[in-house]
Amino acid sequence: MSDHYVPIEAAQQPKGRKMLRDGDSTRSHRHLTLAVVVTSYNYRDFVIEAVEGALSQTRAPTQVIVVDDGSTDGSAELLKDRYSSDLRVTLVFAPNGGQLHGLQRGMALVDADIVCFLDSDDRWKPNYFDKIAALYEQRPDVDFVFSDMHHFGQQDRMVGLGDKAIDFGFTALTTYASTVWYGAPTSAVSMRVDWARRVLDVPDAFRPLWKTSPDNLLVYGASVLGARKYYLPTGSVDYRIHGSNAWLSNRSVVQSYRTLLKTRSLIAYYAQEAGLDDSCVSMELCKLEYRTKPKPPWVETERYIRLVMTRRVWPPWRKWERALSIFVRGLRSFL
Repeated sequence: MSDHYVPIEAAQQPKGRKMLRDGDSTRSHRHLTLAVVVTSYNYRDFVIEAVEGALSQTRAPTQVIVVDDGSTDGSAELLKDRYSSDLRVTLVFAPNGGQLHGLQRGMALVDADIVCFLDSDDRWKPNYFDKIAALYEQRPDVDFVFSDMHHFGQQDRMVGLGDKAIDFGFTALTTYASTVWYGAPTSAVSMRVDWARRVLDVPDAFRPLWKTSPDNLLVYGASVLGARKYYLPTGSVDYRIHGSNAWLSNRSVVQSYRTLLKTRSLIAYYAQEAGLDDSCVSMELCKLEYRTKPKPPWVETERYIRLVMTRRVWPPWRKWERALSIFVRGLRSFL
């Protein structure tokens, strides 16, 4: 991993795609359509910059849906003045219900192949869609793509998993067993639309629990339900650090405990939806999930070795044998 980076901290087949058999390398050459869902609450100073960044993509989105979540700072009036006659933009004004509800409202209007999410205080460089759309079109088996980010405002640094792309394959078992975060904050996440609908189809009771952090549903839900994930460093996502979100890096022990407890409950919900329980975390499934990663980073190899070593099997040497095979494959990939 480059020193320029620091780590990020966490179906149905979509329309127009053929069902792929295991090992099928068929590529789809169809020109995929992209939609954007922008959620905004009291970010009058930033929201226009976010929307303009979406509209200025060199590969134009077919939809830009802006959901104002009951703002009281004049955001709604500003959006109406700017975009009420712009046919490229769909404006949604709703009572305050939190960002998760905003994403659900926006998704109800999406009619595209790929959906990209954007917080109204962030922005994209014009080439973002070119990069992620090319990947989705070349890899019809990939369901979820997340990017690195440039923190700006009160910080100035790149945040990500390095400057090389990583095909993470499937991540259900490590997410379920170890709460591993395979993703990024909302503005650096995109998904095939049918996957996004499935992940966001949660009970209404989830809305107050995840009012300000729906990226947890996007990331954990997609992993546990079985989406194939891919990290694509684009250098095209600008994530603004300012007074309203700077607290995220200064959480107390109590806040961290409550967040982890809530996260485990969230993963348990998706696991139940997927029919996943402890019996599924077998050595054989661990091996198979690990093998869906063409060239796993070393940290992934370590995760699966630890996962295998926690299994209770007889005779015990079997898990050592399995861990050794994972170690050897990981070493070959690393070298």
